[in-house]
Amino acid sequence: MNNVTWKIKNFEDLSTKELYEILKVRQEVFIVEQTCYYLDADGYDDKALHIWAETNGEIAAYCRIFSQGIKYPETSIGRVLTNTKYRNLKLGKTLINIALQAIETHFKTSECRISAQDYLLEFYKSFGFEDTGKKYLEDDIPHTEMVRK
Repeated sequence: MNNVTWKIKNFEDLSTKELYEILKVRQEVFIVEQTCYYLDADGYDDKALHIWAETNGEIAAYCRIFSQGIKYPETSIGRVLTNTKYRNLKLGKTLINIALQAIETHFKTSECRISAQDYLLEFYKSFGFEDTGKKYLEDDIPHTEMVRK
């Protein structure tokens, strides 16, 4: 396995190929694998910082982060995924740690709010996120809003 390279870029700095690969892996995971039919290109990508791990020329893990006031009053992390081919590498923890560091560096805060799939609640709690009690179905998948102060 080649080494993993981590990248953080704003929308304007993404190459056409990088943007294509990001949209491709998001569709593979969220639309095909999770059988959720929704518009992934939601009009927020140009407001996000994009963070991903690359190996063998492919995106192995990805998320996007937002400054305060875009998705929530706090900063937020979304579209968190690990490519099915690379789940054995356990990149999720590193991805969230990098996202939280980037939030502190770029947005000067540690406060963050997320919409977590319920099966990942314990995973996010390990990073200091707390269940807000706001639970809902998003694309027929149980979600919980979580906050980190």
